[in-house]
Amino acid sequence: MLNKLKHRYGDMKLQSKFTIALVLAVAVPLILLGIFFYGKLYEMIVSYTIRQEQDISAKTSPQIDDMLKQVTDTYDSLAEESFYKTLFHQPVNAPFSMLTASESADDFCQAVKKLTDSSLITNIRIYVDLPAASSLFSGTKEKILYPVSGIRGTYWHGIFQSTNTSKLFCPPFYLGTQEKSDCGDLAYIHTASIYYHGSPINAYVAVYYSSSRLIKVLNENLGLKDSVSYIVNERNSLVASSDESLSGIYWLGYEDISQSFMSSNNFIEKNILGNKIYSCFYRINQPGWFMVTILPSKPLIAQSNEMMMQFAFFYLLFLILALFLSGRLSRSITGRISSVIGQMRKVRQGPPVAMDSPVYHDEVGDLIDTYNYMTRKMNQLMDNQAKAAEDLRIAEFNSLQAQINPHFLYNTMDMINWMAQQGRTEEVTNAVQNLSRFYKLTLSQKKSISTIAKEEEHVSIYIHLQNMRYHDSIQFISDIPDELMDDQIPKLTLQPVVENAILHGILETDSKSGTIVLTGWLEDQDLVLLISDDGVGMSKEKLDTILTGTGSSSGKGTNIAIYNTHRRLQILYGPDYGLFYSSEPGKGTEVQIRIPARKAST
Repeated sequence: MLNKLKHRYGDMKLQSKFTIALVLAVAVPLILLGIFFYGKLYEMIVSYTIRQEQDISAKTSPQIDDMLKQVTDTYDSLAEESFYKTLFHQPVNAPFSMLTASESADDFCQAVKKLTDSSLITNIRIYVDLPAASSLFSGTKEKILYPVSGIRGTYWHGIFQSTNTSKLFCPPFYLGTQEKSDCGDLAYIHTASIYYHGSPINAYVAVYYSSSRLIKVLNENLGLKDSVSYIVNERNSLVASSDESLSGIYWLGYEDISQSFMSSNNFIEKNILGNKIYSCFYRINQPGWFMVTILPSKPLIAQSNEMMMQFAFFYLLFLILALFLSGRLSRSITGRISSVIGQMRKVRQGPPVAMDSPVYHDEVGDLIDTYNYMTRKMNQLMDNQAKAAEDLRIAEFNSLQAQINPHFLYNTMDMINWMAQQGRTEEVTNAVQNLSRFYKLTLSQKKSISTIAKEEEHVSIYIHLQNMRYHDSIQFISDIPDELMDDQIPKLTLQPVVENAILHGILETDSKSGTIVLTGWLEDQDLVLLISDDGVGMSKEKLDTILTGTGSSSGKGTNIAIYNTHRRLQILYGPDYGLFYSSEPGKGTEVQIRIPARKAST
C-alpha cells in the first residue's frame, strides 16, 4: 500500500504536489488547533459570558437603586410640603373642609401633579381612615385623598395591620386589582397619623410607580438567549422579572439567595429540575431586595456550538483561500514548466522552436534560456545536416547521371567510322549532326532538369541513330498531349528506358524489329509517361530484379542504367515516384514513369 501511494504521488503533476503540500502545511495545524480548543471552548464561553453578565449586572443594580431612591425622594418631597406637615404633624381642630380649601392644599395638589409627570411615578394617593361622608373627600382634593375602605383586603394593608412596619415597598402581588389598574403595579407606602381633635386617625401615603422601567433594565441586563433576571423581596415575592415564565422555572427563594450571596459574589453553578444553571445575585440596598440573574447551560452550549460553526465556516473560507493561493503559486511554477514541455512536444511534428525570453530569471527561467540555446544549436545542426544531405543528393544524382551507359557513344562512333570507310559521306554527316544534337541536349547548360519536349526530341535522335545502325528496324510513335510538352522532367529519363527496350526487347526478337510507343497523361497532381514495346518481354524473376540494380540482361551489359534512372527519380521526388515495370514474355514490356506534374519555369 505504501509503495502504491508512493508511486501514485510520484506520478502526480507538480501542481498537484505543490497544492497538497501547501494545503497540508496550512490545514493540519488549524485542524489540530480546532481539536485542542474544542474541548476548552465551552469553558471559555461560560467564563466569557459570566464575566460579561457580571459587568452588566454590576451596572444594573445601581440603576435599580437609583430608581427606588427616586421613589423615596418623591415621598420625601411630599413630606416637605406645608399641607402635609399641617395634616400629619400638627393637631387638627378645625373642620377638614377649611383645611382642604386652604392655599397650602392647592400648593400640595400642584406639587403632586408635578411629581407624577415623571416617567417613573404614575400616581400618588393618601388613604385616610374616615367615613366616606366626611367633607375631606369633597371638592378638588378627591383625586389625592381616598378612604381606607377602598384598599381594605389588599395584602399590603394586611401587613400594616399585623406588623409595626412604617413603610413598605410593594410588589404587584401586594396591590389590589383596582389599584394596579388605576395607579400602577408597584408602590412605596408610608404610614401616617392625623390627630383630629386629639384622636389619631390612620393614614397611608402611597407613591405608585410602574414595573415597566424595572423590566426594561432587567432585559438590558441579559446578553444570552433563554436567560432571565428577576427581583425578589424580603418576603420571597417576585417584584419584577424579564420573563415571568422563566423566573417561575428558575425560581430561587430569598433564604437560598441570602446564603449564596454570603458565600460568593460570582456566578454559582446550581441544578434546578435537572437543568444546570449559573446564577448570580446582587443586593438592592434600599428595600433589601435581591436581583437574581440565571444563565441556563443549554443556551451556553448552543452558543459554543454556534461559535464552533462560525470557526468552521471561517476555517473553510481560509482553507479555500489557501487552496486558491496554493493553486496560483503552483501554477506560477508549473505553468512555465508546462509551456516548456509543450514546446518540446512540438519537436515530434517539426523542428524545435525557441520560446520567448523569460521575464523572471529563476530556475524555470534558466531552464527556458537553456532550452532556447539548445534549440538554436539543434536548428543549426539540422541546417548543416540538411545542407550536407542536399550536397550528397546532388553528388549522388550527378554520379548516377554519369553512369548512364557510355557504350552508345562507342557503338555510334564505330558506326560512323564504318560508314566513313565505305565512303558514305552523306550518312556520316547526318550521323555526326544527330550525335552532336543528342549530346547537346544531354549536356546543355549543365542543368539536370529538362522538358518533355526536349526529352522526346532526345529519344527521337537516339532512335534515329540506332535505325542508322540497325537498318530502320525500329518504329517510334510519340503520342504525348501538347499541353504536357512544357512540363519538367529530369534529363536522360526516357533515353535509358528506350535503350533498354531496343537492346533487350526488340533486338532480341527473331525479326530484330519492332515498335516503341511513347504516351502520357495527368493523374491528380502526377505526370505519368508510358513507354511500351512489342519485344520479347521478360520473366517474372527478371521483372523483380530489374529495379534493384542486381539483375542482368540476357544479352550484353546489365540493367544498371534503368536502376540509376529509377534511383535518380526517387532521390528527386521521393519513394512514391520512379519507374514501374510490367511485362509478359513474348508480348512486350510497358514502363510507367511517374513524377510530380510541374511546369517548366520561363
